[in-house]
Amino acid sequence: MTMPQDNLPIQADAIIVGGGFSGIYVFHRLRDQLDLNVKIIEASSDLGGVWHRNVYPGARVDSPSPVYGFGIEEVYKTWTWSQAYPGQKELQAYFDHVDSVLSIKKDCIFNTRVNGASFNPKTAKWTLRTDDGRTAVANYFIPAIGFAAKEHIPDWTGIESFKGTIHHSSNWPREGVDVTGKRVAVIGTGATAIQIIQEWAKEAGELFVFQRTPCLALPMNQKHFTPAEQKQIAAGTAGLFKLSKKTLSGMPYHAPTKAFADFTREEVVELLNQLYDEGGFGLWGLSYVDLLSSPEANRCTYDVWAKRTRERIHDPVKRDLLAPLEPPHPFGTKRPSLEQDYYKQFNRPNVHIVDTKSHPIVELTPNGIVTDDGKQYKAETIAIATGFDASTGGLSKMDIKDVNGVDLCERWRYGISTHLGMMVPGFPNMFMPYGLQCPTPFTNGPVFIEHQADFIRDLVQKMQNENIRSIDPCPDAAEAWKAEVKAVGDMSLFSQAKSWYMGANIPGKTVEMLYYFGGIVRWREACTEALGPKFGESFACHYC
Repeated sequence: MTMPQDNLPIQADAIIVGGGFSGIYVFHRLRDQLDLNVKIIEASSDLGGVWHRNVYPGARVDSPSPVYGFGIEEVYKTWTWSQAYPGQKELQAYFDHVDSVLSIKKDCIFNTRVNGASFNPKTAKWTLRTDDGRTAVANYFIPAIGFAAKEHIPDWTGIESFKGTIHHSSNWPREGVDVTGKRVAVIGTGATAIQIIQEWAKEAGELFVFQRTPCLALPMNQKHFTPAEQKQIAAGTAGLFKLSKKTLSGMPYHAPTKAFADFTREEVVELLNQLYDEGGFGLWGLSYVDLLSSPEANRCTYDVWAKRTRERIHDPVKRDLLAPLEPPHPFGTKRPSLEQDYYKQFNRPNVHIVDTKSHPIVELTPNGIVTDDGKQYKAETIAIATGFDASTGGLSKMDIKDVNGVDLCERWRYGISTHLGMMVPGFPNMFMPYGLQCPTPFTNGPVFIEHQADFIRDLVQKMQNENIRSIDPCPDAAEAWKAEVKAVGDMSLFSQAKSWYMGANIPGKTVEMLYYFGGIVRWREACTEALGPKFGESFACHYC
C-alpha cells in the first residue's frame, strides 16, 4: 500500500510504526484478534524490519530456528527452515510467507517515515506527521522500531574526503559491494562486523580490521537441515514454542539452577568445554546462575573461552589482540556474537588487525584511515560497523511529544523512565515493544515480543471493555520499575563494561542500565500485576 496523495488524514484505531517482528506481532493481535482498524507505517519498501534493511555480507540471525520466528500456528506449520541460523535472504522470504498467511501488506504504508507525533488529551487521539506532509490519526500509537533503528557513526575528521566507497552496515547497497582483490577495511568488531569480516576475508586482496575491544565470540555451529531433519523439526515446533514461552530468555531450554560453588573445578571446566563445543549461547546462559554476578565464576568462564579461542589463532600478536589472557570486560556483559569461522580468517596472510584502543583513528583521508601513531592504512572500500544508539536513537528521530509538548528524548535527557518498558508517563495510549527497560537484548526476540504483543492486546481489550478513552502510566509506577531495573542490574557485573546495554557507546548519553536483567518470567509477573491487582496503582485512566 502506498501513501495516498490527497489531503485526507489516515484514520485508524491504531497506528504502528515499523514492519518487523514487533510491528507485525502487535498488528496481528490488534487487527486479527480484537478486530481493530490497524495500519503499519514503514520507512522501507517491504516488511521485515532489520531483515529487510540489513543486506550487508553475511547478515544472519544468532538465535536458532524454528523458535526465531512467529509462534503463530498457521505461520509455522506452513514454513520450513533450511538451516539452524538463517541468513538475510531466507528471513526476507520468511516475511513474505508471513504476509501470504496473515495478509499484512494490504494494511501497510511503505516508503514513509514518521517525523512527528503528538497526543491530544481532548480527543484522546494521536496525530502523526509523515515526511511527505501527510497526517495519520489514531487512538493508539505503537512505535515498533526495535532497538537498532539509528546507526552510530563516530565524528571522524575527514570522513567526507574519502574517495572510495564507505557504508554503514545498516545502510548497505541492496546490489551489494564487490571487494574482490581490493584493499578494504572494517571498523568495529561487534556482531555485524564479524559477519562482514568472515565474508570479506575470503574475497579481498587485503583486509584491515580496526578493533577497539575484542568481541568474545562463540562458535555458531551452523547446521543445514536434511529433509528428514526438517520433518522432525516440524513435528516438534509447537512444543519448542510452548517451552520457549516459559523460560527466562525465550530460548527452548531452562536456565541453570546451580551456582558456581556447587561444582568442583574439574566439573566446571568439563561443563564449560562441553558448552563451548555445543556452540550457540550455551556458554553465556547455561553454565551457572551466578555467571554474571560472581567475579570468580565469570573469570573461570573467560579463561576457558580464551584457552579454546587462542588455540585457533596462529599468530601470537593477533592471538593476544583477539583473545587476550586478561579479560577486556567481564564475560557476557557485552552480548557475545556467534561466529562461523571468524578466528580462522585471521590466520590468512591478507587479514590484519589494528588495535585502536592503543592507537585510535584520528582521521580519514581521501585514500584511507589514519591512527594517532601516524600510520595510514590505505583502503578502497570501508565498512563501518560501529553499532547503534540503542533504543533511544530511533525514537529521537520521530519527534514524539508528551501531553505538554515536551519531546520524549528531552524527557529522557537525564535518565530513562518507563513502566515495564512498555509505556511512558505523559504519553497516553502509546506502547513501545522491544525497547528499553525490558529484557530485550537478553532474549530470543520473537518469543519475547509475543509476550509484549499479548500485554498490549490485553490492555487495549480492557480499555474497550471498560470504556477507557486513554490510559497513562503513573509516575510512581514508572519510578518503581526503574528502581527494579537498576537494583537487578546492580546485582550483576554489567556496570563494569562500557557497553550499549548501559548507553556507554554513545558520547554524552547518560550511562545507566537500559535493559532489564530479571528475565522474561519476572517481567511477565509484573505485567500481570499491572493488569490485575495493581491496575489502579499502575495507570491513570480517562473514561468515555
